[in-house]
Amino acid sequence: KISNNTLVLIICINTLEFLQVYVGCTKAKIPMMFVDSEITEIAFKKLLLKYRPGYLYIPKNMNKLSNNFNRIYNNGIYALYKTDFNKIKLNKNLSLLLSTSGSTGSAKYVKLSYKNISSNAIAISKYLKISSKDRSITTMKANYTFGLSIINSHLIKGASIILTQKTILDKKFWDLFKKNKPTTFSGVSFIFEILKKLNFEKMNFPSLKYITHAGGKLDNNLHEEFIKICKKKRIKFFSMYGQTEATSRMSYVPWNKALTKLGSIGIPIPGGKFFL
Repeated sequence: KISNNTLVLIICINTLEFLQVYVGCTKAKIPMMFVDSEITEIAFKKLLLKYRPGYLYIPKNMNKLSNNFNRIYNNGIYALYKTDFNKIKLNKNLSLLLSTSGSTGSAKYVKLSYKNISSNAIAISKYLKISSKDRSITTMKANYTFGLSIINSHLIKGASIILTQKTILDKKFWDLFKKNKPTTFSGVSFIFEILKKLNFEKMNFPSLKYITHAGGKLDNNLHEEFIKICKKKRIKFFSMYGQTEATSRMSYVPWNKALTKLGSIGIPIPGGKFFL
């Protein structure tokens, strides 16, 4: 249904229908643009005028964003729309437009190539030793670089992903967690602040092998507390640093140096290099 070399704007929700199209477009070499599902109608229209995508793949309950474009395909809770923008010539290596966090002022879209995404996923899966037996659970949306990185690094190794729109504040999230027994868990600093309030120390998840943290500095006291809790539970704790411009995670602190190198961004992922 989608022409080659045409940009597809996708609103990201952690569902199978989203993942199907992400994988499908990647395999078909169709460039995508990821957008947060919390976007306002005004901001969405500005994106349309600026980037002029050929197609929109959005949840049906957000059809007011479709701008009355022609719906050409239904896929579960999603629908595909063809826009009437003139076709724009795109670089053949362009895989994805992904928004930055906006820490330098306003969020900007970064151009990521197929090689950017695959090499980063391979490097991360290598140092975390991800195998086809692993399974992660979604705690972030895919339009956020860390959230997408978790999906990529697991898919590239044939590992499983438990897809949920529930947050860690929802009991149904933990019901799903207990039922499906993920081997890995990841989060930004805010998630760990919530986990402390939920009394993570007293939770029992024997399937968990390691936890990863990225997306901004974690308070030193809280960081140290989680490292010690994980050590007691025999869970490896990896702290990482990354940027959307470099296709997500760029460095990590080896789990056995987590306490002695507290606050460090760590060492480069395999194939990476840092210099001053």
